[in-house]
Amino acid sequence: MLSSFSLGAEAARRHYRSHHHRLPEAAAIPPRPLPYPQLPLPFEIPGAQYLPLTWADVKGWSDDDHLAAYKTFRASCRPINAQTGAPEPKALGGSLSEPCRVAKTLDVTDDSKAKAFFEENFSPLRISRLGEPDGFVTGYYEPVLEGSRTQTEVYNVPVYRRPSNLFVRGFNQASVSLPNKGPVYRKIGRRKLVPYYDRGEIEDGKIAGRGLEIAWLKDPTDLLFAQIQGSARIKFDDGTTIRLNYDSYNGYPYTAVGRVLIERGIIPKEEMSMQKIREWMAQNPDGAKELRRQNRSYIFFHEVNLSDKDEAVGAQGIPLTAGRSIAVDKSLHVYGTPFFIEGELPIESDRAKTPFHRLMIAQDTGSAIIGPARADLYFGAGAEAGRLSGRLRHPMHFVMLVPKSLDPNLRAARLPVPDPRPSEKIAKLFPQGDPAKDPKAETVAIAGPVPLPAPRPVIEPVREPRRHMKTRSRQQ
Repeated sequence: MLSSFSLGAEAARRHYRSHHHRLPEAAAIPPRPLPYPQLPLPFEIPGAQYLPLTWADVKGWSDDDHLAAYKTFRASCRPINAQTGAPEPKALGGSLSEPCRVAKTLDVTDDSKAKAFFEENFSPLRISRLGEPDGFVTGYYEPVLEGSRTQTEVYNVPVYRRPSNLFVRGFNQASVSLPNKGPVYRKIGRRKLVPYYDRGEIEDGKIAGRGLEIAWLKDPTDLLFAQIQGSARIKFDDGTTIRLNYDSYNGYPYTAVGRVLIERGIIPKEEMSMQKIREWMAQNPDGAKELRRQNRSYIFFHEVNLSDKDEAVGAQGIPLTAGRSIAVDKSLHVYGTPFFIEGELPIESDRAKTPFHRLMIAQDTGSAIIGPARADLYFGAGAEAGRLSGRLRHPMHFVMLVPKSLDPNLRAARLPVPDPRPSEKIAKLFPQGDPAKDPKAETVAIAGPVPLPAPRPVIEPVREPRRHMKTRSRQQ
C-alpha cells in the first residue's frame, strides 16, 4: 500500500510541474563587502611592542646633528636604490626605497633641511622587546693591531681566512657572503658533512699548515677581540697596513667571555668592561686560554681593499660611519633603517652619565645582536674607540623611524567606515525585540540576502481504484 501511494504522489508532482509555470527567479544580489577588509599589517617584528609617537614626544630629537645622520642614511640608500627583484619579506621590506628615492634627488646642506627630510618621510615609533620598557646597547670598534706577514717567535698567533672545506647548506663554498648564524659543516669527500672544528680545536692546530694564514699577531687575546669586533687593521714593521673584515664563522653560537667572568664572580657586573677582561687575561694566561675556549665560536677573515682613512665595511657592504652606524639583528630588521637612540652613556669616563640622543642608521649585524631593540654602536678605529665602546652595556630608549607608507595612523584612514544606522522610520517599520530580555535570542550576522523558499505546491489526492484483497490462511 505504501509503494502505491508513493507512486501516486510522484505522478501528481509531475502533473503539477508540467501544468504550472515556475515563479520568475529574482536577480541575485551581490554580497555586500565586509566593512573592514583585512589589510596586511604594515610590518610585524616577532617579540616586539610598538607605540606611535609624535616628533614632539621624541626626547632630544631637536638637539641632534640631523645633517650627519642624513649623510649616513644617504650612504645606505645607494645599495637600496640599486636593488632589483622582490623586497625582503620582513619588517619594512622594500618601503625604504621611497625615502631613498627622495634623498637621491635632494641636495641637503644644512641641519634644518635634513631634519625636515626625516620628519616629512618618516613617522616615529617607539619599539622594545615585548614586556620591556627599554632596549639595550653595546659598542664596537675596529682594533688596530701590530702584526707580521710571517710567523716569528714574537708573532705566532695565526689569523685565518676561510677554509675551503667549510660548508653551509644552500650556499656555494666560494660564496662571497655566508650567514653568521645557523649550522656550519666540515665537508669530507663529496658527501659526508660533520660539524666544523670549534675554537679549542682550531687553536690546537686542526687547520694549521694549509696556507690559510693571512697574518700573525702577538697575543691570542688580540685575535679574540678582533673576532668579536668583526674587523681589524694590522700594521706591519715596514709601515704597511692590511684591513680585515668578517668573512664566515665555524657554526657555534657566540658566548660572551665577560658574562662567564661575571657568573664565576671574578669581575662584578657593574665593573665589567673590555679593559677589565684584557687585564684579567693578561694576569692569568692559563685561565685566559680556558676562558677563550668557553666561546666555541671562531671567526674567519678576508682582506679588503681599504685605505687607512676609510672606516670598516659593515654587512650592508658600505663603509661604516663612526658615531652614526649601528649593528642590528638582521633576522628582524632591514639595513638602512633609522633608529633614534636616547638615554645616558659613559662617554666621557667610566662613571659619566653623558646625555646621548642620536639618530643612527642600521648598516651592520653581529651574532650577539639579538632582539628588536638591540644595537651595537660603532665608534671608529683605534685604542680610544676601543675604550669607549668597551664600557657600553646600557639600557636605552629606541625609536624606529618608519616610512610614511607604513604609518599605522595613515593606514587607518584608508579603512572604510561601517554602514550608517537605519533611519527612525525604517526602524519603526521593522521593530526588533531586545536580545537582552530574551535569553534564547542569538545575534546572527548575515553577509548577504537569504532567499525565501518556494511555496509548497497544492497536491490534490488522487483516487485510485479499490482492489479486492485475497485472504490466505496464516502459516503455522
